[in-house]
Amino acid sequence: MASPDGRHFGLQDRFPKVFGFQGGLCRNDNALILFSFWGKKMVYRTEATSIGGFIQQLAVSFVGKGYFFYVIGSIPEGKNPRVIDDKIIARYGIDISKWARARRKQAGTANLQYIRFERFFVILATHGRHRFFDDEASCIKDARRRPIRFAGYSVSYRCGHPHVRIEQEEYKQMKAYFLRLAVHRSLVTLERELASISFEPYAPVRRQLLCILRAVNRARKKAGFTPVTKHVFRFKRRIYRPFESIRGEDAPLAA
Repeated sequence: MASPDGRHFGLQDRFPKVFGFQGGLCRNDNALILFSFWGKKMVYRTEATSIGGFIQQLAVSFVGKGYFFYVIGSIPEGKNPRVIDDKIIARYGIDISKWARARRKQAGTANLQYIRFERFFVILATHGRHRFFDDEASCIKDARRRPIRFAGYSVSYRCGHPHVRIEQEEYKQMKAYFLRLAVHRSLVTLERELASISFEPYAPVRRQLLCILRAVNRARKKAGFTPVTKHVFRFKRRIYRPFESIRGEDAPLAA
């Protein structure tokens, strides 16, 4: 769905194009990093295959489990993302088993995770000692204070839980767009426009969407028009397999 000025309110084509990554570390098949555990090869998967899966893995599996400290970056055009994946994984010793992570935690050493979608990537760390904090000291942020922003989403940690919402500036522009349409579109057209919003309905996102709907209906009521019902929105979040190959864009599992 596009606004008159060409902005898109879906998830596609909305992630940052250019980010610097200090330290020289800054679409192919899924990037798979192999490590050995008890003589068997284990897989450390790095490349999310959809925006929805990327956000889910980032928020639920990483930030929600104490990986608060992060660095973001973008792999330059002309460089092979999988080669960069390998370098980052090797540099910070990320491809280890959950048992090794438990031992690191007990020893006061930080654990790290890495995830990428196309050329955008995030390195995350828990509390503890690690060379990551020295190497990236100038650009490390804390998700409890500075949200991770990607594809119109804002991912942070609040009140003991991961917090996923529509990024504030994106939300303001979206709200302004629908207020312009509120009294200049038929009910059917407006419902179709609202239903096409493709942000996953995490609880904060649901509240934002309902706030937009209330503002739209206030304008329509003042003009004597029929209000839009909340049933235009999807309130059940899709569950993704973040690293699995998909045939269609952002293909989810059935919830």
